[in-house]
Amino acid sequence: MSDSGHIDDFESHPAFTVCAPAQQRVPFIFNTPHSGRVYPSSFFAASGLTPQALRRSEDVMVDELFASVVEIGAPLLAAQFPRAWLDVNREPLELDPQLFRQRLPAHANSRSMRVVGGLGTIPRLVSEHMSTYETPPTLEEGLTRIDRIYRPYHAALRNMFEDTLEQFGHAVLVDCHSMPSRGGRKEKAPRPDVVIGDRYGTSCAGEISSELAERFSDLGYSVARNKPYAGGFITENYGRPLRGYHAVQIELNRGVYMNETTLEMLPRFDQLRDDIRKVVGHLVSVPDGSFGPFESIFPLAAE
Repeated sequence: MSDSGHIDDFESHPAFTVCAPAQQRVPFIFNTPHSGRVYPSSFFAASGLTPQALRRSEDVMVDELFASVVEIGAPLLAAQFPRAWLDVNREPLELDPQLFRQRLPAHANSRSMRVVGGLGTIPRLVSEHMSTYETPPTLEEGLTRIDRIYRPYHAALRNMFEDTLEQFGHAVLVDCHSMPSRGGRKEKAPRPDVVIGDRYGTSCAGEISSELAERFSDLGYSVARNKPYAGGFITENYGRPLRGYHAVQIELNRGVYMNETTLEMLPRFDQLRDDIRKVVGHLVSVPDGSFGPFESIFPLAAE
């Protein structure tokens, strides 16, 4: 099956969108890399799964939950393609040898824990033990998605970061996600309503993650930090606090705002959206004296 049909869907429909205020007023940018819900018909055919099954990996409506950030003065980058088709919260070449029949490029990362779990850049699994494909893509098809969608997406994110740093002297990325209300067999405790991930204090100034945790807690949400999610590739790759680049991840428990079986929104969806607006309003008011960059004071080690 040719992948041209997959890509062509995003020539008539944007692969991602940037919603921005007329003038950016705060040094924050927001990103929803897993909320895309434009599913190419050819993807359904290659998968063999029902639309509802494919959407099990989607961060359903997270872009809508965070839409108010634009009114506050921050831009919002949102994927339109589905995570099950391409995951931009991975390295560009976290490629799965169990998915592709062809030999992978020598520089591909085929042994990461994410690849082993079936959740590489081109995911092999939608959820635990549920294969994404009946007819897997060829390696050429996978690399085409990476070249024509993944790389432009990250170029847009880098440009937003650099523009924000130039305007304000520092930049804060808030990476927005949702998580299933229940974890795998190893997770015995119920999941909290919100998980704040800052790579255990390495991806952003502590004031940022502390403010998020405190504000959600004040509104009655149960909050955890870094467990079970400390932040993925985007948080780890873009968070360079000493350079003035900060990145923090927010994971929202889907059970708070949606029926995870039918994917229908619960009445609490509107309340959560309003509460997120309140939290973000407080976040963008945090004094930024400790946000850097401090490269001239603390020289960076080789990375």
